[in-house]
Amino acid sequence: MVRVGILGAAGYTGGELIRLLVNHPDVKLVFANSESNAGNYITDVHEGLYGDTDLKFTSAMPFDDVDVVFFCFGHGKSEAFMKEHAIPDSVRIIDLAQDFRWKPKEVVSTPTPTAEAHDFVYGLPEINREAIRHARHIANPGCFATCIQLALLPAAAMHLLDSDVAVNAITGATGAGVKPGPTKHFAWRDNNMSVYKVFTHQHLTEIRQSIEQVQGSFDAKIDFIPYRGDFPRGIFATAVVHTDADEAAIIDGYRNFYRDAAFTHYVDKALDLKQVVNTNKALVHCEKIYGKLFITSCIDNLLKGAVGQAVQNMNLMFGLDERDGLRLKASAF
Repeated sequence: MVRVGILGAAGYTGGELIRLLVNHPDVKLVFANSESNAGNYITDVHEGLYGDTDLKFTSAMPFDDVDVVFFCFGHGKSEAFMKEHAIPDSVRIIDLAQDFRWKPKEVVSTPTPTAEAHDFVYGLPEINREAIRHARHIANPGCFATCIQLALLPAAAMHLLDSDVAVNAITGATGAGVKPGPTKHFAWRDNNMSVYKVFTHQHLTEIRQSIEQVQGSFDAKIDFIPYRGDFPRGIFATAVVHTDADEAAIIDGYRNFYRDAAFTHYVDKALDLKQVVNTNKALVHCEKIYGKLFITSCIDNLLKGAVGQAVQNMNLMFGLDERDGLRLKASAF
């Protein structure tokens, strides 16, 4: 039985993580930390968990009582937390923030990665499964980054990414977190959409890093336009790659790349977002149109894009079945 603690457990990712862990056959949730909600029942905040847990949030952090701790902090807090708190070497860490996703070198100019070396393994199982199995610390990938990488990495493995790539992706409202803000109110978000961080999104750093890992080098641009959608959860991405490669060979390459993946599947048909919402699946489809490779991919931003992938990584770290606690089914409607 894997003993688990959660830090920052009151947000969207914390609630989804608790939902997965209290139903995981090989997990005991020891504590869910939240300074602002300490003493309150978890169900006072995450009301969908009525009947699943009677635990309360706590301000305590009993690291000696757990085997692994999940960091569900906002970006920039994980690195500071580790400098200020002594976590036993025996306790493994899975960080859902971006603090340790980047290797200690410049990859793109915005944002600037930390210059300090660290031992965090980038937790994308489709390319780092064996490293994850032996890791003490995991940097869980970003949501946009996961969806876009899973669209592009098979092409990178075939060395097809030798020119600029155009990417458009839309995410649900939960991708912005639980803290209120001007673009999060229902009246603004409903029946609305907008772009943000055009060509400068922070997830470009980890996307480029993984492409370089798989392809060997990547000198072209990724012209990424992120969109805010008026739906609660999910990411739908499209990418356009210029290549003269044969369509049938490309599709075979995509199938082969994901043949052993636990949750990522190549699909022959055009995709839609409801196929993945509330699951840990990633679906990918590609086709040649007017000589260009058109790729679509979709995930649930809170699951495969966040805590579902984090639990998948935990399963690998502790020698469990990769799918344990994650056999979630999409709704037909």
